[in-house]
Amino acid sequence: MRVTMTVNGHRMDADDVWEGESLLYVLRERLGLAGSKNACEQGECGSCTVFLDEVTVCACLVAAGQAHGRSVRTVEGLAEAGADGAPGLSDVQEAFVAAGAVQCGFCTPGLLVQTEDLLRRTVAAGAGAPSDAEIREALAGNLCRCTGYEAVIEAVRLAAEWTERGRPAGGPARGEAR
Repeated sequence: MRVTMTVNGHRMDADDVWEGESLLYVLRERLGLAGSKNACEQGECGSCTVFLDEVTVCACLVAAGQAHGRSVRTVEGLAEAGADGAPGLSDVQEAFVAAGAVQCGFCTPGLLVQTEDLLRRTVAAGAGAPSDAEIREALAGNLCRCTGYEAVIEAVRLAAEWTERGRPAGGPARGEAR
């Protein structure tokens, strides 16, 4: 079957999709968007988290046919256009780099998408920066074996600050949280 969806703002078609294929498989193998990672295939690790109609889902648990006619935003879709029109890192992505929250990178795409969702529901909605408890709850479905989560929490705090007040001109140097 053919699955047509809007992915990161662009209409995309995937042909010859088998009924049992996951959205994750279609994104990675048929559409070449390898940012979302394939780890547990059971919705337990969060590495494949994407937005489906602006709601976060584990793409490994969504049948590709369920995405037909819908909007999907992957970690690749978080990038923002810079002044020159070229894609650049979003505040969330830059904060993860600045805080040293990117280790092996396997969990990072899901953490970035969940953080984007959290900040949209809190800071961008006018509710202020999330508390550490809210951050931990929002990221509870994302497993990381490298960072110990402290750098991730610091990255979310930093991204919340930048979302609320704007990123400082030039921003911190890579690996420098503040």
